[in-house]
Amino acid sequence: MANLTRKTSKSKSRSRRAANMKLKQSVNLMECPNCHQKKLPHRICTNCGHYGTKNVLGSAEE
Repeated sequence: MANLTRKTSKSKSRSRRAANMKLKQSVNLMECPNCHQKKLPHRICTNCGHYGTKNVLGSAEE
């Protein structure tokens, strides 16, 4: 059985594992309570400008 000539570094082996871990993660989307569009959690809705029930971005309607 052959022996390794050099030890595989931590960064080399961890980067190999990290490539597979990145593919397994999925994006969690939630529904905006105001306009019912999909948005990222804990972010302002890009469609209506609301965060929860509060209007954070002033809309043109007001």
